[in-house]
Amino acid sequence: MYIDVQIVNAFIDGATGGNPAGVVIDASALAAAQKQKISQQVGRSETAFVSASDTATIKLDFFTPKRQIAHCGHATIATFYLLRQRGVVGDGQLSKETIDGNRGILVNGDMVFMEQGAPKYTQVPFTSELGGRVVASLRLTPAQLLNGIDPFVVNTGNAFLLVALPDERAVAELRPDLHQVESLSNELDMIGYYVFSTTTKMQGRHAGARMFAPRFGIPEEAGTGMAAGPLASFLHDYLGVEDREILIEQGWLMQPPSPSVIKVVLEVADGRITRLMAGGTARVMSSLRIEI
Repeated sequence: MYIDVQIVNAFIDGATGGNPAGVVIDASALAAAQKQKISQQVGRSETAFVSASDTATIKLDFFTPKRQIAHCGHATIATFYLLRQRGVVGDGQLSKETIDGNRGILVNGDMVFMEQGAPKYTQVPFTSELGGRVVASLRLTPAQLLNGIDPFVVNTGNAFLLVALPDERAVAELRPDLHQVESLSNELDMIGYYVFSTTTKMQGRHAGARMFAPRFGIPEEAGTGMAAGPLASFLHDYLGVEDREILIEQGWLMQPPSPSVIKVVLEVADGRITRLMAGGTARVMSSLRIEI
């Protein structure tokens, strides 16, 4: 059996960069083991598999080379961008069914946004035993964190550990111990680390980040919509950013660079974030034919 896979770069910053995802448009007949095998052969951080849904516009399953995950931001953006380009879906309010429930999608021209829930915060004091291991896994000391701000696990659908550093140089020079990062990600049941500063390459943006998820076979990722949502929430709730539209840069500092930008729109009621939409645009890069 041959399976066609489209490679779509999501969250491209301008005309280049972004985070590549595999997209299989018709996966209704594929078993989970076949999807896992395809994802391994595609070799991107995530591959999305589209099938019919009785409760949403489409059903989406996401696989990394190592395992299935509930949600993937950039693969969601890539999929709906591709489907719109092919005339399968149009603009407006759509939805996706996942193994973790349904989520809203907004398609507006070349921009695709996905719904995330209200943030849930778990503080990890760097003075604690766990916090000490977190800082050590990044090969840092507590004094190198931004103003002594504690790391936080933040969940808007998937959990990420947010670590604030003082500037872009500190983020760029980071060389984490990926074995420790993987161990702590398993221990805390989260996707990975999202390390950031409020220094950015382009003016008018709110933060620049790097994402490490070795638990899912991703040493570093160029654009992570499911992590940008937690970071935008953290910037609003803990670092005093009042804007409701937050722009997050990612991929600029990885080697080789693959510039990405993610836009997060916060919905706030009575001073609390009730939900958010995270998204960006994409570009179809290539196609593969895989035999399984």
